[in-house]
Amino acid sequence: MGITKLNAIRLGFIILATHCVFVENVFSQSFKFVALGDMPYSQPADFPRFERLIIAINTQKPAFSIFVGDTKSGDTPCTNEYVEKTNAYFNSFTAPLIYSIGDNEWTDCHRALAGGYNPLERLEYIRSKQFQNANSLGKPSLKLQRQADVMPQFSSYVENSMWSKSGFLFVSLHIPGSNNNFGRDEESNQEYTSRNKANLAWIHRAYEVAKDKKSLGIIFAFQADMFYSPDLAISASSGYKDTIDLLQEQSEKLPIPTLLLHGDSHQLKIDQPLRNGKGKLLENVYRLEVMGADQVQAVEVYVNPKGSSPFSFRPLIVPQNISAPAQSK
Repeated sequence: MGITKLNAIRLGFIILATHCVFVENVFSQSFKFVALGDMPYSQPADFPRFERLIIAINTQKPAFSIFVGDTKSGDTPCTNEYVEKTNAYFNSFTAPLIYSIGDNEWTDCHRALAGGYNPLERLEYIRSKQFQNANSLGKPSLKLQRQADVMPQFSSYVENSMWSKSGFLFVSLHIPGSNNNFGRDEESNQEYTSRNKANLAWIHRAYEVAKDKKSLGIIFAFQADMFYSPDLAISASSGYKDTIDLLQEQSEKLPIPTLLLHGDSHQLKIDQPLRNGKGKLLENVYRLEVMGADQVQAVEVYVNPKGSSPFSFRPLIVPQNISAPAQSK
């Protein structure tokens, strides 16, 4: 064998080994992200508190942050100007910011104190202003896969997204409080039916992607507290039953570490909320509910790809925010 050919073979082995090391490093790299939501509620008193929290988050330099909905209280006017103010806040994050829409931004805007808006009109305005392309908010932004771009039958649902980090799949879903906009009137029921179908399809796709890519774990981010009452998992009047059923089914079929991340009830909780049809606890599924409202604070989530239990949590507390409690609604 000639020297040139031998060197080429050696070079090929070196390239292959380097590629394998690179792939292993990418999939074994620990990282952290920040989760927050349900703020600023008491306005204008909470604006400086929220600004201090954003500064604290930026100082921690997370890979990205996830805001799980409710950019204001349900009794705060749902104006165009406030949507623009929210965008300015989100774009002051110095890492990507992924936003899941909450109920106070649109489903509750029919309330007199919120301005008496048509909820569907408010939702379309939010979509047009905060989901204009495939990029997240924040500076720099993150390129996301939007459901609207890959599932043409659900082209309206630009807010549902997917992205990956170190072998973990992240999924943003539009599941708001106020019973997922189900049960208020015929218009809300029709909206719920269409969006629920889109959400279920996006969850199905997420598990297919996770299985195909051999993901190390999956994280779902949404606004609603689907677990505050056991009835929400069984009642025909629940706007969350279908989602809970599907998450139970799919997380049992693909038993990788799964994190359900949400807000809505304004109390920091970490637990295991799902059981299978036989009542057995699904030990691979965790739930993080972030604080909010009076507590203008956040949670750092650490992800260790090498750990059998890859998620760990640390409250990110701004001491100055504790001393100025606000009134939530």
